[in-house]
Amino acid sequence: MKFNSFAELIDMVKGQSNRVVVPGANNTEALTAIKMADDKGLISGGVLIGPVELVKKMMAEIGLAQDKFEFIQCEDVPTMCNLAVEQIVKGKGDFLVKGLVDTKYYMKAILNKEMGLVPQGALLTHFVLFKTDNYHKMFAVTDSAVLISPTLEQKAQAINNAVKILRKLGIEKPKVAVVCPVEKVNEKIPSTVEAQELVKMNQEGKIKDCIVEGPYDLYITFSKERAAEKGIKGAQVAGDADLILLPDLDAANPLYKALAFFGKGTEAATILAGPNIPVILPSRADHPMVKLNAIALCSYLKDQK
Repeated sequence: MKFNSFAELIDMVKGQSNRVVVPGANNTEALTAIKMADDKGLISGGVLIGPVELVKKMMAEIGLAQDKFEFIQCEDVPTMCNLAVEQIVKGKGDFLVKGLVDTKYYMKAILNKEMGLVPQGALLTHFVLFKTDNYHKMFAVTDSAVLISPTLEQKAQAINNAVKILRKLGIEKPKVAVVCPVEKVNEKIPSTVEAQELVKMNQEGKIKDCIVEGPYDLYITFSKERAAEKGIKGAQVAGDADLILLPDLDAANPLYKALAFFGKGTEAATILAGPNIPVILPSRADHPMVKLNAIALCSYLKDQK
């Protein structure tokens, strides 16, 4: 990877011209992240959409200057999201930052075929980049916010989406662990059967530019020592995963939040994988630092082809 921490990433993208578009800008966490990004030289301006009087009051309270931003008055959440996408299409911004809006309306606006933000046939998935003191490198998790009960084909697409991002970050052939409750294929545990199928799809070239192994439990995924204890031999991914794929939303979302909440020295950035432009998709309860890191990640990705 071209950087080893979010601090390094932030240093890499300082001084670029980045215009954010924020639907539901009446959100303290989003505005705080934008203030932090502005202080660090990560953004040059943008468009803030929402109840303008309230947005400006909140900006004043956190010390975010108003002169770099345009404002659009709107109090209807679906309309805010549609207006945000329109601003991107019109060239008024470089990427979207989710404010106080429902994810379903945010996603619906992004998926609007008339706006052209999503390639035909593409599947949008969630991508979280993590840095933690308990692992030797940064790693990604998918899908912890969009796909509820993904099919085998959707899991393959989620891997492909994430691999494209990781390759842009400098990992030529990402190592992918398909995480399940156990490391042996068991017909009573469907995720292990699908893990086996995903490995086969990778070997057949249907999942490209990466190495897929599994089923692995979390111990095997993140520890070579635990993998050896469990008899895993000759593996390339075990203990060295760049990406982990979870079985479904019930598994992935709690893991994402547990890592963010309990993980020692853990930092994260949350974005969408699949659209033509970078899109920040955090949880509303995420710390502003998560959104700051996501702004830095989007800033990096917007210039990568």
